[in-house]
Amino acid sequence: MFKDSFFKRVEDKTHVDKNTIMSLAKKLQSSNMKDEAVLRDLVSEISSLTGKPVSQEKTDKIVNAIMKDNVPKDIDKMF
Repeated sequence: MFKDSFFKRVEDKTHVDKNTIMSLAKKLQSSNMKDEAVLRDLVSEISSLTGKPVSQEKTDKIVNAIMKDNVPKDIDKMF
């Protein structure tokens, strides 16, 4: 499991608390990450949680990257 320091960095950057992150992680685990509609809903939900708007163009890039497995494997390095 991730260390508390990881959650602290994410919370500082996104203003989303650990419990919300854990809830979102559970949702991600049970979601079909190859379903475009599911991915678009998740991007929208994360955008709402963080208060950062995501353009249609950026949403398209995110969805395409995930569907093509073109995402970083070490999420800890993203923060």
